[in-house]
Amino acid sequence: MTARLGPVARGRAVGLAATAEAALIALTACTSGSGPSTSGGSDHADTVSYALPAGVVPNWILPISTPGHTNSNNYSIQNLLWEPLIAYNGSSGSGKIQFDPKASVASSYTFSPDGTSVTITLNDMKWSDGEPVTSRDVEFWFNLVTANKTKWARYRPGAMPDDVSSFTTVDDHTFTLTFDKVYNQNWLLSDNQLNEITPLPYHAWAKTSADATVDTSADLDRTTAGAQAIFSYLNEQAMDVSSYSSNPLWKVVDGPYTLSQFTTTGQVTFVKNAHYDGKDPASIGTVKLLPFTTVDAEENAVRAKEVDYGYIAPTDVSQKSTFTRLGYQIEPWKGWAITYIPYNFNNPTLGAAFKQLYVRQAVQRSIDQKNIAGVIWNGAATPTYGPIPQGTPNDFISSTQKTNPYPYDPSAAKKLLTSHGWSIGSDGIAACAQPGTADDQCGAGVAAGTTLSMTLVSQSGSTVTDNMMSTIKSSLAKAGIGLTVKDVPANEVLAQTPKCTPDDAACSWQLSFFGTAGSWYFPAYPTGDQLFYSGGPTNFGSYADSQVDSLIEQSSSSTSNEPIQQYSAALTKQLPVIWLPNPDYQVSAVSTGLKGVTQDPLSRFHPQRWSW
Repeated sequence: MTARLGPVARGRAVGLAATAEAALIALTACTSGSGPSTSGGSDHADTVSYALPAGVVPNWILPISTPGHTNSNNYSIQNLLWEPLIAYNGSSGSGKIQFDPKASVASSYTFSPDGTSVTITLNDMKWSDGEPVTSRDVEFWFNLVTANKTKWARYRPGAMPDDVSSFTTVDDHTFTLTFDKVYNQNWLLSDNQLNEITPLPYHAWAKTSADATVDTSADLDRTTAGAQAIFSYLNEQAMDVSSYSSNPLWKVVDGPYTLSQFTTTGQVTFVKNAHYDGKDPASIGTVKLLPFTTVDAEENAVRAKEVDYGYIAPTDVSQKSTFTRLGYQIEPWKGWAITYIPYNFNNPTLGAAFKQLYVRQAVQRSIDQKNIAGVIWNGAATPTYGPIPQGTPNDFISSTQKTNPYPYDPSAAKKLLTSHGWSIGSDGIAACAQPGTADDQCGAGVAAGTTLSMTLVSQSGSTVTDNMMSTIKSSLAKAGIGLTVKDVPANEVLAQTPKCTPDDAACSWQLSFFGTAGSWYFPAYPTGDQLFYSGGPTNFGSYADSQVDSLIEQSSSSTSNEPIQQYSAALTKQLPVIWLPNPDYQVSAVSTGLKGVTQDPLSRFHPQRWSW
């Protein structure tokens, strides 16, 4: 998977996936006896009703994401309509995240002996209107992204498309990308590089207005101005969610499904693409995605058997027998992800305080991860102490991250503050009493009287998240740190907490949480170039550290795991965000009636492979 923010933001990583209630229980309706299942919300055996995470509404269809539209569900929807060039999947049962040739437009890729280029061959496929999928469609995506890279949510200077020095078409089904230097091939394949490319229908989309006729000989996208004009038109069309199911643009697809319904409230319906000729054909004829405003509303739908695939809250795991009697089975779905709360280092009120490492240490030492994971999440979350997913064994995590250098200790947290010039007021909140840069003073830029009273914009719709924030607020108070929580719908979290500079009106936010289902879902190679690189596209809090930048750059070019392990150790100590327990993506239930449901740790779902 490409990196997406969790339910609201991601990782395909956001991620900010970007998607279900983080430790929810996913349930798939099951039946006893033989024959096709018609239980749950399906009105016939060729339909599956799938519950979207509470409070999450898909809102973007164009396979070039823009800021604020990186919801993981958006990417899942896009990939059912337009197959990516190179897809990854972690649900094979091997325990590894691997290249998924069935879901990829590419049939093969070959790196040159010196590692400076890769030649990719495409499967023989057609668009739904009968036109062939060609190398020109891949170049079309590349040209649009190159000319509009600063508007692309995945862009980081120096990475795709900057790292490609030339695109050379060999023939209609083969092309070569030449890089500006040698890179780690795992990084190129799976970290928002080659796996981010999605062939787009050049013959249908290379225009600048609805009534324009595409002239495939004009090569409009091969000029910067032309590519910008095309992207502006496509982006404008993608902003009109209400027209998705009727807009002719989105009817030209090469994936296993076509779109028949897409409402502004989140109800999405797919039907089998009758013209699909790829390697991943749909078995289920109709897939319905159903939105819910709260977990309770969604769980009521499960109890009423109105959905075939749903979720329940972790607190209801003890009621497993109730749901099995209804025809649901339960099993965990682990995610290749991390969960965190970004600081806004550019906030004009508390940004200077956040830049003090001892302040971040005090906050982190006030987070009782073991209690949150074990009690609040009912065991369906894993304490995480750094930037590498910690719930799945891997070769990227450092010993520093594994051992947790900042264990829960509110008394030690308070001492960190008082020893650096903060005094605890009558309201129990620490205030800077000794401004200055000496060891016993508050630190550079922290004004006298500054209070550590923080405001958090948090994802609404989840009782478990509400309980976690209440627990965090209580433990922070023991250290003299105040917390006010402002709940808003999932998509609004990102809208209200953008990257910003101190003089921006939008920079008033201080903390942001979009991790009810995990904040960021990684690709197979979990580098931090999107999240923690200076200027990274989803580095919402504007964290910057030259040493970390260097380690991120080395991890993208070195064939050794040492740089990424050093990166893990550095950010574990540096605390660019508040690390939180990473919840299971969900705990899913697969019935004997619904076959082929696999659990991809990249947070993706593959309904084309399901069958009753």
